[in-house]
Amino acid sequence: MGRVYNFSAGPAVLPEEVLKEAAAEMLDYQGSGMSVMEMSHRSKVYDDIIKTAEADLRELMGIPENYEVLFLQGGAWTQFSAIPMNLMKNGVADYIVTGQWAKKAWQEAQKYGKAVKVASSEDETFSYIPDCSDLPIDDDADYVYICENNTIYGTKFWNLPNTKGKDLVADVSSCFLSEPVDVNKYAVIYGGVQKNIGPAGVTIVIIRKDLIRDDLAEYVPTMLKYKTQADAGSLFNTPPCYGIYICGKVFKWLKANGGLAAMKTRNEEKAKILYDFLDQSDMFKGTVRKEDRSLMNVPFITGNDELDAKFVAESKAAGLENLKGHRSVGGMRASIYNAMPKAGVEKLVEFMTEFEKANK
Repeated sequence: MGRVYNFSAGPAVLPEEVLKEAAAEMLDYQGSGMSVMEMSHRSKVYDDIIKTAEADLRELMGIPENYEVLFLQGGAWTQFSAIPMNLMKNGVADYIVTGQWAKKAWQEAQKYGKAVKVASSEDETFSYIPDCSDLPIDDDADYVYICENNTIYGTKFWNLPNTKGKDLVADVSSCFLSEPVDVNKYAVIYGGVQKNIGPAGVTIVIIRKDLIRDDLAEYVPTMLKYKTQADAGSLFNTPPCYGIYICGKVFKWLKANGGLAAMKTRNEEKAKILYDFLDQSDMFKGTVRKEDRSLMNVPFITGNDELDAKFVAESKAAGLENLKGHRSVGGMRASIYNAMPKAGVEKLVEFMTEFEKANK
């Protein structure tokens, strides 16, 4: 069996060129006589890998000098704690809850201070992004938090919230590097890489340097202090070496393919193919308000659980993998990250068209 079209939400599809390159270097990385999996993170050769990865990421995103780039572990979940621990000076933060991950981040922050839910779309199963143009932002809020692209529900902030001058923190796990971004609009941008950038196990945190503090509460673990990680250049302890190496290859792949502007165009084209089909279909329906649709994650339903289950089973047999929706939404979900080729989306729509005909 050849490679399938993998619509998984994460760990997700990676560029085939990157996988082939990694395979070719598996036993001997550039004449070092060893695999990247085996080499010391303190070696010159690995130092080059992580420094090049950071330089390429800075170039791709246009990350200004006054921001630190950290390659960490522990997933977004760990950042749900690290962010309030490091950023809460006044002990207050405002959260916009547009999905399960934003909700979990808000709940976690309550352990460390006053976390205020200033807006939410839970009333309609997170199927839209609330109006964030005039929110009741707390005067003493240390930051305003969003999950910019909601993997499970398929929504995206196309306009960033009006934070009324407060620092914006964004979890971008599932839209990382899918489009150009103005880093200056954020205090912290972070995400797990296992959706759009690399293998599970790496979390990237991009943080404005003035927010990296030394005067933290005594209970803040050494490993969760941004200062610990920044001072050590992400090498305080053994980092996820191989994962960072693959991320670095993906950054090179993105640069070779026109950068983030080209990715956005590609992603818009792919999403349009699928959304156009959903909008005219009698059987399949998208679950998200049109203006809030994500380019990365597309949930859809037939409205009939049995038909949904049949679709998932038959799509798998057709080489279209991981289309089952998240248990909290049901139905189906196609994650069409950067590395998903247009041909994969076309094949999905072709299959959906045939399925609709056969199951009228």
